[in-house]
Amino acid sequence: MRMSRILLTYAVSVPVFFIVDMIWLGIIAKGFYRKALEPLLTPNINWTAALLFYFLFLFGILIFALLPGMEKRSLVYTITMAALFGFIAYATYDLTNLATLRDWPLMLSIVDMIWGAFLSASTATVTYLIMSRIQPG
Repeated sequence: MRMSRILLTYAVSVPVFFIVDMIWLGIIAKGFYRKALEPLLTPNINWTAALLFYFLFLFGILIFALLPGMEKRSLVYTITMAALFGFIAYATYDLTNLATLRDWPLMLSIVDMIWGAFLSASTATVTYLIMSRIQPG
């Protein structure tokens, strides 16, 4: 696959990912996270750290799910690998917090790991479908 196609795939995935995640964090689960993490939340988000996570996470979806799935021409493979990647990545964070932080909510970890799988799978699915309609170039 040409580098231009790889970069385009990544570029397409960025707005898809942010739209899905912002709907979740800003609307659907806003109260859930705020209630669960209220004592730990900072009033000032560290946007550098947040954006670095997002762009690295998207790179992981690209490398471990999208590119191999596009190469195999398999949406099922893409979805499966993206969901697995998202689940494991979020589990790393959530289970570490559950193991090391006092009063870390178990339900938060469960919901967040499921969310990681869904976010990754939905981002990869939409990106795959868009890229399958764009002629290779």
